Amino acid sequence: MRKSHPLRRAVLAGAATVSGIVLLLSLKPASDPASAQAAGGVAAQQTAAAQEAPQGGSGQQTGAQTVTGDVARTQYGDVQVRLTLSGGKITNAEAVQAPKGGLSDQKTAMSVPKLNQEAVAAQSAQIDAVSGATYTSGGYKQSLQSAIDKAKAAPGGGSSGSAAGNGSAGGSGSSSGSSGSSSGSSAQARTVLGDVAQTQYGDVQVRLTVSGGKITKAEAVQAPKGGLSDQKTAMSVPKLNQEAVSAQSANIDAVSGATYTSTGYKQSLQSALDKAGG
Repeated sequence: MRKSHPLRRAVLAGAATVSGIVLLLSLKPASDPASAQAAGGVAAQQTAAAQEAPQGGSGQQTGAQTVTGDVARTQYGDVQVRLTLSGGKITNAEAVQAPKGGLSDQKTAMSVPKLNQEAVAAQSAQIDAVSGATYTSGGYKQSLQSAIDKAKAAPGGGSSGSAAGNGSAGGSGSSSGSSGSSSGSSAQARTVLGDVAQTQYGDVQVRLTVSGGKITKAEAVQAPKGGLSDQKTAMSVPKLNQEAVSAQSANIDAVSGATYTSTGYKQSLQSALDKAGG
């Protein structure tokens, strides 16, 4: 029997091994399905996150609201204030109406910018009158207060609406409670008109706004007029109004140079306090 040559057997074994390796390589998938699926899932999540990010950012922005106060009529012309609020805070105040013509143009140009700044800084109508523009200042404050009241009465208006939107369930409940308390106290506010006090130069009559047993506003609805009396009234009445709110009584100082007006003011103020039960 003829024996095979050892070299031949080695060559055949090597060829068989190479053929097996080539066959295995040809059967292996070009890519791993599991890896491809995982990579696709990560890409989809990244795309979704990129789309949601801008939406989340825009949702946090607080919408601004514009409120126009009632027209306040003054001796020299109408005053009306418009507010812009965002997140329950006054961000801008402007007078859409103010006295015009003659000297009023100068007084309006001098006083209104200051009053606008004061309204934003104080976040209320408790602002100082501008010297030399008493009537404009008084009308501005009246219209400003009405604008603030309208903003609070609007749905979601005021700081309580902002707090309810940003806080937790407990926080929003607390905000709602404080909002209800403040709206209740404003509902209890009332206006009391004092008796007319007759003076040598004219009648004086004081009107008070009282809330929670406290004077929140005082104003002279009648005061001496004509000639020198106009100057004395313009000089003294704003001071007397401020003193009445500060003192919470009729124990206020007379304004130098306007003794009769001051005395009449105090008499009418006391009668208004008596009517209010103060």
